[in-house]
Amino acid sequence: MRKAFARNPVLGPTAALLLVMIFFSIATDTFLNVDNFSLIVQQSVVIGTLALGQTLIILTAGIDLANAAIAVFGTLLLTRLTIGGTPPFIAVVAGLIACTLIATISGTLVARVKLPPFIVTLGMLAVVTAVTNLYSAGTTYPVPDGLLTFLGSSLYLFGRVQFTMGMILAAILFVVMWFVLSKTGWGRHVYAVGNEPEAARLTGIHIDKTLISVYAVAGLIYGFAAWMALGRTPTADPNAYQTGNLDSITAVVIGGTSLFGGRGGVVGTVVGALIVAVLRSGLTQMGIDSNYQNLATGVLVIAAVAFDQATRRKG
Repeated sequence: MRKAFARNPVLGPTAALLLVMIFFSIATDTFLNVDNFSLIVQQSVVIGTLALGQTLIILTAGIDLANAAIAVFGTLLLTRLTIGGTPPFIAVVAGLIACTLIATISGTLVARVKLPPFIVTLGMLAVVTAVTNLYSAGTTYPVPDGLLTFLGSSLYLFGRVQFTMGMILAAILFVVMWFVLSKTGWGRHVYAVGNEPEAARLTGIHIDKTLISVYAVAGLIYGFAAWMALGRTPTADPNAYQTGNLDSITAVVIGGTSLFGGRGGVVGTVVGALIVAVLRSGLTQMGIDSNYQNLATGVLVIAAVAFDQATRRKG
């Protein structure tokens, strides 16, 4: 059993998700219904998308503490450009490019200057937060209806099950990244760099280019998360998603991706994001204080890292 979990790290999180869902289905009368499940998924879309980009970076044994700040800057940029008269499509493209460039700067510092990812992204978190506050003057901006709020529009399956366009886009991003990581040479390079960079170098993998490309792709994903966020809230707020970086790391780690790199994947991240969302939804419906919800989430993170260390040591 232990070897099975070591070979397939998503098994543990999947079992945990099923157990948590069964528990809340028994403990509450409101958890087990279609509308609640749809709401849980909607609430996890933005953090789940941030976690998708975070997964790529953690697979290379890095970490990105600035991902949520980059996305928040993206929401302000998209909104202010559109309010200022820029066509919404151009504003969205500009936001995606800006988020990509910011993350690429972090990747370049990690790859070329050889700075630790933790320090680089911690500094980038401070820089982007300051720039966002200066750019917005600490003010929230109403999000113009249209393309910017498009991802918040809903569809109904069988006239009952609600889906948002943001949920559909998130699903597409996850499928694309699963394919890229598992079926392409670039994906194999990402795992190789995270697992054993020196061995990867000796096999001819260009480590610096791989790292920079990983941060660039992650930044593009953060840009999509910014667009999704505009579909969920009526205002662009410079103080939004202040714990988004930690929430995304939590989803990745609980989903079985190793903080030491080279192990895990986007399927586990989906499961991890759902675990966090299900846990908070279920505890809220049980009337549990939010502090205890954070406590439970923190315990899960520590347990996931400890389990990861144990399985790697046995391996």
